[in-house]
Amino acid sequence: MNDTGKRSLKLMIVDDSNLMRRRIERSQQFEELRLVGTAADGVEALELFRRTDPDVVTMDITMPHMDGIECIARLVAMKPAIRILVVSALADKATAVEAMERGANGFLNKPFTDRQLNEAIAELMR
Repeated sequence: MNDTGKRSLKLMIVDDSNLMRRRIERSQQFEELRLVGTAADGVEALELFRRTDPDVVTMDITMPHMDGIECIARLVAMKPAIRILVVSALADKATAVEAMERGANGFLNKPFTDRQLNEAIAELMR
């Protein structure tokens, strides 16, 4: 619980771009979201997930070692209640649909504004 009495949620940011990880971290405006870690690829994300048990994840699709689609499926298998927001420059509908079929809860296209990011996260937490 935080000061306002809301349960705090743990956030993990997964993106192969350090700039993008920092941007999401800086841009999100939810007091109840506490960053527990960032990962540069799906393999790192799974290790971090096991250690930190996040509730909310932002997930890039195109990453080395393990892409976001595969990572989403594995995270959902470990924690079905996980809330995942795909944040990707891949604007094609097939990728978004596949991510949703694997268990993602929302999709945000890059580039995005802070407002778009926060609206997408708010939608995810509802």
